[in-house]
Amino acid sequence: MAPSALALTAITLFVDDLSAAKEFYARAFDLPVHYEDAVSAVFRFANTLINLLQESEAPGLIAPATVAPASAGARMQFTIAVDDVDAAAEVFVSRGVELLNGPMDRPWGIRTAAFADPAGHIWEIAR
Repeated sequence: MAPSALALTAITLFVDDLSAAKEFYARAFDLPVHYEDAVSAVFRFANTLINLLQESEAPGLIAPATVAPASAGARMQFTIAVDDVDAAAEVFVSRGVELLNGPMDRPWGIRTAAFADPAGHIWEIAR
């Protein structure tokens, strides 16, 4: 199968505090919980599901790999395209989201702002 034919349908993020993560995603992105159980909460972002999974459950999915602690630093960033970064940033801030940086113009020609969820996963809004 050619990579261009593959669809990214779900991303699982390991979180140390499921309750805090679930509350953040519902508030920050103004989304309902799509599915949840005792160890996970799933949010639908268009055609992609973001699965927040209690990190104690991660070994069953990724062993023999290990879950890195949030203190290890960021290793990825998720980007959401928006029409107006400044307006979108204002909405996120009004929902109690603390920006890490931006809005700012990047040398490669786009405007961005970034924030982190309670588990340290970095999100960027960009135009």
